[in-house]
Amino acid sequence: MACLKLGSRADVFRKQGQEWYCTSGLPSDISVVVGEQSFHLHKFPLLSKSGLLEKRIREKIDNRDDSCAIDLSDIPGGAKAFELAAKFCYGVKFEMTASNVVHLRCAADYLEMTEEISEGNLIAETESFLTQTVLKSWKDSVKALQTCDNVLDVAERLQIVKRCVDSIATRSCSDPDLFGWPVAHYGGPMQSPGGSLLWNGISTGARPRNSSPDWWYDDVSCLSLPLYKKLISAMEYRGISQGVIVGSLNHYAKRRLPGLNRRKSIGDASNCLSMTSLTSIPSEDDQKYLLEEIDRLLPFQRGVTSCKLLFGLLRTAIFLKASPSCVSNLERRIGMQLDKASLEDLLIPNVSDSVETLYDVECVQRIVDHFLSMDQETGGASPGIGEDGQMLASPSLMPITMVAKLIDGYLAEVAPDMNLKLPKFRSLAAAIPDYARPIDDGLYRAIDIYLKAHPYLPESDKEELCRVMDCQKLSLEACTHAAQNERLPLRVILQVLFFEQLQLRSSIAECLMISEPLDGGGGFSRQLGGLPVSGEHLRGAGWPLAARENQTLREGMDSMKQRVSELEKECFAMKEDIERLGRSRSAGKSRFPFALAAKPHVCGTKDKEAAPESSKSETSKSKAAAATRSDDKLAVVKGGAAAAGDGGPQLKHRKHKTSLSAC
Repeated sequence: MACLKLGSRADVFRKQGQEWYCTSGLPSDISVVVGEQSFHLHKFPLLSKSGLLEKRIREKIDNRDDSCAIDLSDIPGGAKAFELAAKFCYGVKFEMTASNVVHLRCAADYLEMTEEISEGNLIAETESFLTQTVLKSWKDSVKALQTCDNVLDVAERLQIVKRCVDSIATRSCSDPDLFGWPVAHYGGPMQSPGGSLLWNGISTGARPRNSSPDWWYDDVSCLSLPLYKKLISAMEYRGISQGVIVGSLNHYAKRRLPGLNRRKSIGDASNCLSMTSLTSIPSEDDQKYLLEEIDRLLPFQRGVTSCKLLFGLLRTAIFLKASPSCVSNLERRIGMQLDKASLEDLLIPNVSDSVETLYDVECVQRIVDHFLSMDQETGGASPGIGEDGQMLASPSLMPITMVAKLIDGYLAEVAPDMNLKLPKFRSLAAAIPDYARPIDDGLYRAIDIYLKAHPYLPESDKEELCRVMDCQKLSLEACTHAAQNERLPLRVILQVLFFEQLQLRSSIAECLMISEPLDGGGGFSRQLGGLPVSGEHLRGAGWPLAARENQTLREGMDSMKQRVSELEKECFAMKEDIERLGRSRSAGKSRFPFALAAKPHVCGTKDKEAAPESSKSETSKSKAAAATRSDDKLAVVKGGAAAAGDGGPQLKHRKHKTSLSAC
């Protein structure tokens, strides 16, 4: 740090408690009070340098006040600044540095130590040191600006803050080797140009090079928030890129907000401790104010601010109960680039007292809504549909597809929470449009986990939740799992079976078309893109793979037929139970007096006059309702089986037997 030595006399100032004395051999004739300290000095040295003290002493003489005590408690810089100014008046040796030059300059202005009073006065000396030495050095400019906090009003009036900010902003986008290495690495181990430690602490004169644009982040993070805001504004005015400024804001926030460092890795723990040790931890109110100011400084531009920084700020804002506008702005910024977030980022802990869920699902819902609204504004709302019913590829589908995958993973993470209500879970799952999910396996997994964690849900709620999922977009593995999943409603299982058989039928048909002999010579051929391909080529290139796929599909078909058969048996058993219940009711009513004997009711008989009118009516209604429910289920089963093909002679016989028993 540069310094300027002033004065030539030995130090004659001595301090006893809160009293300062000048031991020059002459008794003091004036007392200057600055705060809690008193300086017992002499009039002549002070009158020869300070215009203010000359006026005050003359006022005392005119008023015939023999005490001659002057109160200067409002002097900028306090007692320390007046001590240096008094030493300057006496010509005592002292050093002017970047740490005290700002306070000295402000005190000299207050004491009116101008050139009219004395040539080479303190104002001229401090201005010369500031201009010629301090403002030409990066580290001295930062240090001088840092000392402006206590005298901010006077320093701004004297343009000291502006000059220091301009100097720092100009050098922040320049090569640091041109103006002296910054103070970012003080306290660290000294290294040689090759990287080895200097065991004796002697520098070789070569400085390590650091040409990255973030070399000045740690230096300016020691500034107070008002000064830092002025510096950022000056950098933006000079055209420094938004990415560099956001990087500085990130570094500044991590140093001032301890909550942002809680998720740091173990490897960064030492760096985190060194950063927080340089400054005292602010109070929660100060952290809240700082967070809201950083939110105002962050640019509203997609991709400039990293998602990890935004999510860290959002967690801290929620924990500190920042203003709703601050939380909303952070959620909007995250929503603009939600496709760049990770699953870990979305796991925001819920700190609300009214909600019992582990994670803040409502916050994620709002972020998704912001993303979808932004996606619609940019024209990426829905893909086009071709003539064959297929969705046309679109580059804008990539972000929303990534968001859909991210939300499906998030739903799977929060699904085991017992306190997560069905409307919240279903609303977040349904927020993603259908075209954003090319496959619904992730959504099916999340729904299955939710149903497993909430077994008390009624059948109607389960069906309502499963309507969010499209069974046609499940893979073969997911269909196989869903067909055997007892947690799913029966209606969903039947839909899965139906679409799975459609997939199997389509796949088997393709395999049969490939392996079908088309020429009379025994060779195999097929049309691919209008070109004939020989059977030998198929056997040589992809025939083993096609054979294995065909075998897999046949095994899947067999298991599917077995599943359909089990469902038919269950339907038959249900119908028999219903008929048995109807016969028991009719037999019980026939025991009453004046009732006619009830005959067994057989399907197809016409002898219905033997039962009384009341018994006939109730029995027929019960059987009709039972037959209707049974026929509905059998119709669904038959539809799935019919769509998948005949299924062999056994399945035909079973369907014929089913139709006879259901009539």
